[in-house]
Amino acid sequence: MLMPGSTATNARDDAAAISRQVGRALRREARSLFWRGWQLTQISDELGVNYNTLASWSRRDGWETDSAVAVIEDRLEVKIANLIDKEPFTEGDMKRVDFLTRQLERTARVRKYSESGKEGDLNPKVANRNNEEAKAKRADKRKNFLTLEQWQALLDDFHDRNFEYQELWWDQRHQRTRKLRKSRQVGATWYFAREALAKVAEAVLDAAGKDKLSLDETPRNQIFLSASERQALKFRREIVGWVRKVTGVELKGKAILLDFVGQYPEDEDGEATGPALDQVGFYFLSTNSATAQGESGDFYFDEYAWVHGFGELNRVASGMATHTIYKKTYFSTPSTKTHESYAFWSGEAWNQGRAKGDQQPFDISLKNLRRGAVMPDGSWQQILTIHDAVTMGLGKLVNVDELRREYSDEAFRNLYECEDVDDSESSFPYARIAPARVDSFLKWRDFRPALIDIPGGRPFGDRPVWIGYDPNKQGRDDAALVVLAPPEQAGKGKFRVLEKIRLNGLDFAGQAEAIRKVAGRYRVTDIAIDTTGHGLAVWELVRNWFPLARKIEYSVASKTALVVKAQNVFRNQRIEFDAGWSDLMQALMAIRPALTGSKKGVTYVAKRNGEIGHADVAWALLNALSNEPLDAGSASEGTGGTIRFLD
Repeated sequence: MLMPGSTATNARDDAAAISRQVGRALRREARSLFWRGWQLTQISDELGVNYNTLASWSRRDGWETDSAVAVIEDRLEVKIANLIDKEPFTEGDMKRVDFLTRQLERTARVRKYSESGKEGDLNPKVANRNNEEAKAKRADKRKNFLTLEQWQALLDDFHDRNFEYQELWWDQRHQRTRKLRKSRQVGATWYFAREALAKVAEAVLDAAGKDKLSLDETPRNQIFLSASERQALKFRREIVGWVRKVTGVELKGKAILLDFVGQYPEDEDGEATGPALDQVGFYFLSTNSATAQGESGDFYFDEYAWVHGFGELNRVASGMATHTIYKKTYFSTPSTKTHESYAFWSGEAWNQGRAKGDQQPFDISLKNLRRGAVMPDGSWQQILTIHDAVTMGLGKLVNVDELRREYSDEAFRNLYECEDVDDSESSFPYARIAPARVDSFLKWRDFRPALIDIPGGRPFGDRPVWIGYDPNKQGRDDAALVVLAPPEQAGKGKFRVLEKIRLNGLDFAGQAEAIRKVAGRYRVTDIAIDTTGHGLAVWELVRNWFPLARKIEYSVASKTALVVKAQNVFRNQRIEFDAGWSDLMQALMAIRPALTGSKKGVTYVAKRNGEIGHADVAWALLNALSNEPLDAGSASEGTGGTIRFLD
């Protein structure tokens, strides 16, 4: 119930409110006219407001000192109000109001920026980039960054998985130069890929809490040299796979550049708890003297004893580690004593040119180098045979007796006991086959090996290929297949070995199916199969879906023709294969002439306990090459037939 007199009171309050509203509107209109250049006297006459009142408003509200943004906002508001009150209100008016409103939003951001100085207040996109959600997304997507916890996890996993001989290599990581001769399949590539990253992990973790690092304490670039880029990228795959498995981080880039920005968290005072680290790169290079330079860092030279032109290449590549803080590691299975790297290993190259009194012998005996030793040139050298590797942990993975049965005595000594090959009697000595090695990754632009493992992939398009197959003999697990790209014109141009595949543990049906699978990704125009042993059964099955499959019955005459043809091809440098395929070179070097059982003829063998074998990949290649006639091109460069001794 209203009290007496309440109606009058409410009326007075409403009138006062209206009066205040009108007063604010007049004051704002007066300011707007003033900002448009009107004099106070003109405004007084226009609005009927006392001059002194206008002067007081101007002084108190700072009309003369207001910012340009305030003036613009006022003009925009006036225009918007006028357009909204307009009759009729057209579609064009609506667009003008929308435009003016957006300008008003911009002036509001300018005003806020002038107060805060934050670019995010001026530009919404910048603000969105810097909000917590965006920062979290960037942290997730940050390229090649590992936290201290992840670095520690990698270092712990590294040591947990090493064998004893690999820990010995780690203990010698600070040696300026390491040279290793090692058995096949002892995990050297796997180890040294991980060692390179583990050295960086160690440096990053040791730097925590320090303000400054000496040069030898800083993380260093890591450079990997291999005979071909395809081989060098094996190191990259090992590193990327290891980091993904341990940390879940996917390292990116052909050259992996590690990001250390913000590596060390800030303390309570906002200061970093470690030094600023320069970016570190992992570079994967082929052994090309024109390209294996330019970067500086620790370098790893893989299978250096099989690299063509080692002396010149080593002079160029070792320049990457000129500074004393950088380390050099050479590791390889042995090749031949005629290879340039043997003088590097034996000390002959170091002693060459020195006065006789200054020369020093290098004791490169297994007895001296079993656990490693420092040589007169200051390098640390080691020989790791399969026997020592087994003693120091590899026995969990390797059966030495089984390996002995699979390889000839000579091949076993070369591959697993670190003895050099004597290729003086080989039908394919190192010097003859070395020029065939190329960096296929760079040179063969029409071959895409990445498509090999993709279902339906055509790595060589629709170009023709030949397949050579050497089956296992008498049940031994040494079957091999070679995919060969022939030259466009017989007798001219170069053959290219696109693939080499070992098919172990398969019966004749499994071998035939494997050939079909490989043939499915190429346009095959010839398949040549040695029909010795299981080969005849394999050929019968292959002929069902490839009727033109050629059957090669090994005899003294046929093997001589195969070898002579291949010698002609290599002698004329008409063949190329990937420089990383040292096993193909070893197989070719294992083939040599021998007297037949009657002692009246010469055949070609790669002995395994007196029987033909081991060089399965080489024989598969020779089978494929036989599809080009002996007299193609320059037929006079080789002769065929059987050599007989007359009584």
